[in-house]
Amino acid sequence: MTGKISRSGFFLVISLALPVPLIAQEYPPDLSRGKAIYERHCLSCHGADGHGDGPNAVLLTIPPANFHRPGSFLKSDESLLRMIEHGGVYSPMHAWRGRLTDGEMQDVLAYIRILSQDGR
Repeated sequence: MTGKISRSGFFLVISLALPVPLIAQEYPPDLSRGKAIYERHCLSCHGADGHGDGPNAVLLTIPPANFHRPGSFLKSDESLLRMIEHGGVYSPMHAWRGRLTDGEMQDVLAYIRILSQDGR
């Protein structure tokens, strides 16, 4: 922190900035666009309902995330966005940076959050 004495003798304190989200969103997520992106790019591995049982899941040596399991739905938005953006280490999860915009990644994350809430 930095302090500076003002004319009144009080200290003006400038606080340290809080961490910024990985990808800043300037508008509310678009769930319909998120669903369309999910269906086009994610459904084949993660399945229609997000249980990790898509048609391509049987071809993978590491199973895709099941968004209904605590290991997935308890992750922070930043953690999930990082996975969407950069993919997974030793995982068949693709990196989507450069293929999806920041807003599209936010939209698909919002849709995944809806999927993870369904059925509980």
